Amino acid sequence: MRKLEMDELNRISSEQFKQEANHGLVLILDNVRSMNNVGSLFRTADAFKVAKIYLCGVTATPPHREIHKTALGATDSVAWEYVKETNEAILILKNLDYQIVVVEQTDQSVYLQNFEPQKEEKYAFIFGNEAFGVSDEVLPLCDIGLEIPQFGTKHSFNIVVSAGIVLWHYAYQVELTR
Repeated sequence: MRKLEMDELNRISSEQFKQEANHGLVLILDNVRSMNNVGSLFRTADAFKVAKIYLCGVTATPPHREIHKTALGATDSVAWEYVKETNEAILILKNLDYQIVVVEQTDQSVYLQNFEPQKEEKYAFIFGNEAFGVSDEVLPLCDIGLEIPQFGTKHSFNIVVSAGIVLWHYAYQVELTR
């Protein structure tokens, strides 16, 4: 076994990424306070060809050194938009026929393994603040509550870990198995 060389990875350009991005897949970041998390979310979004990230509330926006440090250039490939209120971003996407999926532990959550996204549907996944989760006023606007089962004492993943798990599940269900 050996690691692949850079020229063996078949990386695409930012321009090609924008053409191939899944325009039925966007993220909404609700008051994410860590710029390192924001940068890592851009990088994760790039890996799964997320078309756009909506940065809401106190969520920092590029360009910024702390975001760039972890994004590793993904702010050039993944489109983004700052929207002051998360509710406003949700309404924009609802008007574009997106299913709004909040990744949060709620009284109506569906466990991730039971979530079967449909290829013909458009999805916006909302990830919340590192300490407080998704804002309470956002929940009534959501179509689906999605929860990642956990078995330890914390019942809390880092936001980037959560996004990676959810986006992998989406990609596996929509892109890899159908």
